[in-house]
Amino acid sequence: MAFEELLERTGGMGLFQALQVFTLLLLAVWIPSQMLIENFSAAIPDHRCWARTLDSGSETPANLSLVALLTVSFPPGPSQQPHQCLRFRQPQWQLLAPNATAANWSEAATEPCVDGWVYDHSTFTSTIVTKWDLVCSSQALKPVGQSIYMAGILVGSFIWGLLSCRFGRKQMLSWCCLQVAVASTSTIFSPNFLTYCSLRFLAAFGIAGVILTLSTLMVEWTTTHKRAATMTVLGCTYSMGQMALAGLAFALRDWQDLQLAVSVPFFVISLMSWWLPESARWLIIRGRTEQALRELKKVARINGHKEAKKTLTIEVLMSSMEEEVVSAEDRGSVLDLFRVPMLRWRTCALLMVTMTAEGFLQSVGRLGAMMGPLVRMAHQALPLLPPLSYGVIPIASSLLLFFLPETQGLPLPDTIQDLESQASAAARVVQQEVVTLESTWL
Repeated sequence: MAFEELLERTGGMGLFQALQVFTLLLLAVWIPSQMLIENFSAAIPDHRCWARTLDSGSETPANLSLVALLTVSFPPGPSQQPHQCLRFRQPQWQLLAPNATAANWSEAATEPCVDGWVYDHSTFTSTIVTKWDLVCSSQALKPVGQSIYMAGILVGSFIWGLLSCRFGRKQMLSWCCLQVAVASTSTIFSPNFLTYCSLRFLAAFGIAGVILTLSTLMVEWTTTHKRAATMTVLGCTYSMGQMALAGLAFALRDWQDLQLAVSVPFFVISLMSWWLPESARWLIIRGRTEQALRELKKVARINGHKEAKKTLTIEVLMSSMEEEVVSAEDRGSVLDLFRVPMLRWRTCALLMVTMTAEGFLQSVGRLGAMMGPLVRMAHQALPLLPPLSYGVIPIASSLLLFFLPETQGLPLPDTIQDLESQASAAARVVQQEVVTLESTWL
């Protein structure tokens, strides 16, 4: 609440906030491309074993069709198409006979793809699957890359939160962008799949920091009444990034070209982020009031709020943020959630509600998983049922949000001291009502 007053003194939402949000949204639009790129760069194309009768030009019979050559070279797979992971040790020419049956090939000796694979390049000219042959017995390695990437997101979420509180949001944002750019670009030159996974982990580690510091900077420089709209635009930007990735993948069919296209922008944004001011709120809490004052005056100047040069002083900053500074100096812990009576009850209530809601949502999610195949099956009889189900149910559930309590424009607590003050005020109101009722009875 206190820092909100300082933001209003700099002009509230002005030109600076518009430029800052635009810069951060330019960064946000590229985040989904890093997280979802393996949907395209790790696509598994159609493939088969290398076969001498098909792929050795000098030994390929010229008088036989492709179907015939596939028939004599590969046993049928699960879908009765040529097997993708096995081949006959010797061509089975007897299978071309008109009366050939399953008995003609069931006893024929087969072997895995000891000479490598031949891939269909009609959709993607190259993927990490074709580069390191992540098919057949090695196909289980393919999801490992994305799992390691998500592990990097998990670890980064813990680490960058602590580092941004210690070293600042702006510096961590610039560093994370540079780390993502370097690690993601380096995957192109990976000599093996292990190196690729390691670099993906480092890129994910940096992406976690980008997401955290980006949203924190955006929130801390935005006034309360515009914060919801700003974060909504940020969410829409992520969706735009997903659509942009699909367009890039359609244009760039080689995984290395696609990887480079989604990595280079982070170099540019790493340089652009240096013009962003550090969070003044963080600077004040860390005791760097003079730098915070310079940043606030810089913002006021960009917003055209010239009188802030006289009205914003060190004394104004310290008086406005006194409670937050004291709260920051008092090193808190998780135990503080249970030390303050009102906060203790709120924490217990939220934990109970959260666990109940999670259990309920998981149950409903399983119900949806059960109904999904049935809805798709109903498409044959009622073609409109699946799209109507997928559209009407989310709309109906969103209408329930109108019954939630509104917090827009309400003074929300920033510190434990604010919460204690609210509890004391509520207790005084209750006590006053009791006294009034007692006097009425008398």
